[in-house]
Amino acid sequence: MALDDDVLPDPERLAGVGDVADIAALQDTERHPLYVAATRARDRLMLTGVAPGSEFLEDIH
Repeated sequence: MALDDDVLPDPERLAGVGDVADIAALQDTERHPLYVAATRARDRLMLTGVAPGSEFLEDIH
């Protein structure tokens, strides 16, 4: 749920990071719950959000 652009990744957490390497690590941490949900779904997976969607949705295509 809430795969909106202003929810995932969390903009407040991203704003607090200055180093590019730390941003990449934080994005991986933010992406992890979506990955777990998508890989554990057996029969169906429902993703919801309001446009514009999270940048992480592009990884699913």
